[in-house]
Amino acid sequence: MELAHYSDYAVRLVNSEEPGQGKDSLTSVEAVRDLFGVNASAARRATDADVTRFRSVRGRLRAVFEAADEGDETLAVDMLNSLLLEFPVSPQISGHDVRDDDGSPLWHMHLADHPSNATAGYAAIAAMGLAFHLTEYGVDRLGLCEAAPCRNAYLDTSTNRSRRYCSDRCATRANVAAYRARKRLAADRSESSGLAAESTQRTSASGERRPAGGR
Repeated sequence: MELAHYSDYAVRLVNSEEPGQGKDSLTSVEAVRDLFGVNASAARRATDADVTRFRSVRGRLRAVFEAADEGDETLAVDMLNSLLLEFPVSPQISGHDVRDDDGSPLWHMHLADHPSNATAGYAAIAAMGLAFHLTEYGVDRLGLCEAAPCRNAYLDTSTNRSRRYCSDRCATRANVAAYRARKRLAADRSESSGLAAESTQRTSASGERRPAGGR
């Protein structure tokens, strides 16, 4: 569904903080405005007061991803429904694209900016986009990166539901860490086998030196 692309708003906001690394880029009104991307008119409404409000919405959106990541489908849906009730959307039919054949507008559904404040507008779009993505593709398509300590949010759009990392960088880092762990385990096992064989040889040699009769 076309409206599912609004779910990127939720991912951008959640990933403005990296709790595992103690990083938070949402510290100014400029950072809030950057989250809107190309939606400049909505970004201009942001004020210093939106920094705290955005952080509050961010925590609630992360909780949705956490519940989905842990397999608690009902909790994820309940929390997302709570956001949808608090921040309702204003759907509109938009026709800013033009057909090639006759030049008439190509009509499609669009989520209008909320007029009250920047936080309400962003939260409404992010929650609705995430809701469309969830209902279209499934709760298990909402995940948190498995490359510790990242834990960034991501939306799994793979054909076989196999995504586990937020980026190629994290996937590579996790694969390298897993490879090194396997190498260490193999080395430890080899060392343990060597020590065991050496101990067996010492025991055998000691037995060979015993006097006849074992006394």
